[in-house]
Amino acid sequence: MNTFLCPLHALKCLSFIIITQSLRHLPFSTLFLYVPGIMVFHKEFQNAGKEPGLQIWRIEKMDLKPVPKQLQGNFFTGDAYVVLYTTSAPSYNVHMWLGNECSQDEGGAAAIFAMQLDDHLGGAPVQYREVQNNESVTFLGYFKTGIKYKQGGVASGFQHVVTNDMNVKRLLHIKGRRAIRATEVNMSWASFNRGDCFIVDLGKDIYQWCGSECNRFERLKASEVAIGIRDNERNGRASLEMVEDGAEPQAVLAALGPKPNIPAGSPDDETTDRSNQKKGTLYMVSDAAGSMKTSLVAQSSPFKQEMLTPTECYILDNGVDSKIFLWKGPNANTEERKAAMKVAEQFIKDKNYPKNTQVSDLELAPGGETTLFKQFFSNWKDKDQTTGPGQAYSIGRIAKVSQVPFDASSLHSNKTMAAQHGMVDDGSGKVQIWRVEGGDKIPVDPSSYGQFYGGDCYLILYTYRQGSREQHIIYTWQGLKCTQDELAASAFLTVKLDDSMGGSPVQVRVTQGQEPAHLMSLFKGKPMIIHMGGTSRKGGQSQTGSTRLFHIRQSSTRATRAVEVEPTASQLNTNDVFVLKSPGGLFQWKGVAASEEEMAAAKYACSFLGGSATEISEGKEPAGFWSALGGKKDYQTSKSLQKTVKPPRLFGCSNKTGRLIAEEVPGDFTQSDLATDDVMLLDTWEQVFVWIGNDANEVERNGADKIAKDYVDSDPSGRRGTPVITIKQGFEPPTFTGWFQAWDAKMWDTDPLDRIRARF
Repeated sequence: MNTFLCPLHALKCLSFIIITQSLRHLPFSTLFLYVPGIMVFHKEFQNAGKEPGLQIWRIEKMDLKPVPKQLQGNFFTGDAYVVLYTTSAPSYNVHMWLGNECSQDEGGAAAIFAMQLDDHLGGAPVQYREVQNNESVTFLGYFKTGIKYKQGGVASGFQHVVTNDMNVKRLLHIKGRRAIRATEVNMSWASFNRGDCFIVDLGKDIYQWCGSECNRFERLKASEVAIGIRDNERNGRASLEMVEDGAEPQAVLAALGPKPNIPAGSPDDETTDRSNQKKGTLYMVSDAAGSMKTSLVAQSSPFKQEMLTPTECYILDNGVDSKIFLWKGPNANTEERKAAMKVAEQFIKDKNYPKNTQVSDLELAPGGETTLFKQFFSNWKDKDQTTGPGQAYSIGRIAKVSQVPFDASSLHSNKTMAAQHGMVDDGSGKVQIWRVEGGDKIPVDPSSYGQFYGGDCYLILYTYRQGSREQHIIYTWQGLKCTQDELAASAFLTVKLDDSMGGSPVQVRVTQGQEPAHLMSLFKGKPMIIHMGGTSRKGGQSQTGSTRLFHIRQSSTRATRAVEVEPTASQLNTNDVFVLKSPGGLFQWKGVAASEEEMAAAKYACSFLGGSATEISEGKEPAGFWSALGGKKDYQTSKSLQKTVKPPRLFGCSNKTGRLIAEEVPGDFTQSDLATDDVMLLDTWEQVFVWIGNDANEVERNGADKIAKDYVDSDPSGRRGTPVITIKQGFEPPTFTGWFQAWDAKMWDTDPLDRIRARF
């Protein structure tokens, strides 16, 4: 193993080698080695954490090997991994992931490398211990299209290699509605059941098999996995087909053999019982007579923040929910901080908790505590609190929440954003855009690059250099209002363009409203403008409304969109900026909590709408402004949005078994995460929304009030009297829709399955 040397902080000038019985087979060079004034780190950590984004390494023969970005989210069940997520602040999350079949030595090596990485980053990261099938919501949020578990590992000769090899033959079992997991299983009908979706991956042909008992939302999520395999593992060069139970094509039958009777599905066990989360216990970790011991601080939550002393380390025991938290005081002694993770693992054994219990090591404290940790405290207060979703912010290394400046004119060269979202470069390469028209592609005037119409489909060819080689990406942008013929033509023209370039480009299909950061970086600092409908075709433009409203929001990814929404006052949001074009004039409206960066993007939106804009501030609107919007209406003015510390959380809920089951949606949620066959719970802290989907069953509908009550009563922070608002699909008030950017009241008018099939 190659290593490099760096100076060691004076507090860490210790001389010892950590050697455990379980790691007796490790090479000497792999051990976590300290010598006075010097620490040894792996060479892979030289660039760790230098730029925002995700970095993943696999343990291979007790050494570290990076996983290619295209294959991040694939995990071999026989291996162990170290995962680093870096924000732009920077702040860090370090995850040690263990497959169910990985060896004890590999798990031990992963723990050592995680400790090395933690020290290399100055002790700032929050550390997590992840176990297959029981990963934290934080970890799952990195992989919105799902985690794929692949059979085998290093010992079996399986490698993370990106190739165009079409000789693949595997079967993936898709489980989960919010946190999607695709597990490789035996290529046999015996692996199937009628309640789930499966992906039969034959290399150049990928089949999504849907059991007769699986529901629509599960089909949608399985489709996202299948599309991800095609776009990332096959570089877009594979065909997709959705197959119904009982209508299998010959290729599937040839791969699996004669089809027997398929058994029924089993209940989904990937859920979280919120009633358990109330039972938190707080312990102090101390060095007593040379050995680490735990002593009880408080028997049950909610706790007081003052219970945490900066000179001590603590264990917050939520083991009944398979979670353990480590809080390390910034002034705790080095021995306690280093030994805390080992103490936690022994604590799990002593309590007879499952081996897959999650451990979150909050090294960055105070200030880097996670939402799941802070929920156990009734009076938690963060330093330097700032505004909420309408502002870009991040947690710094020293308990400081600081603004992240946004410069729209340099979006294409923003390395921080590029790295955070896995972009291939800074977007400064060559861009060519065509509009799909009459079954052919028509060049778009470069002066209108960055503007997209919901009634159109577009092909964007991006060319850049990687070293001495020229590389290409084809983005296929599909508007929500385009015709089925245009959707089909866009797919055909993408393949035709790919073939004309020798099959070398990477293909990326983009649905309106789901644009990746790299695509947004191609327009030379301008915000992306998304028109609700219409077309940019010459002579074929549909008549635009006399009154138009654009919602400008800077997301947490530092990207800015101007999205056209219905021109009504209920669309306004106190956190954002809006541009209103009407016969009576052009208005640029700034909400109380909006940022100057959003105002800059709004000025660009005004420039293409034409005319001189009148800037108005929330609360000082002239009568003509309200008149253009059809009169004053309630809109999102939540104080929680203006001064939020706890971010909103979305859960899918069920009480069919007689107890509350709530599964959190990982990562940044969107309107499409609202499952129409579920009861969903949106917790904005000051109030709790219960959203009832049109297809939710009677048990869930009738139990909605109890779901909300149980949720609030089980909150470990002990809050009481939180308003609960029950709403039904299609009748959402602005206080609910304001938590979702560019809410589309007509989204469910079109079958989501039809939209996803169009991407096949």
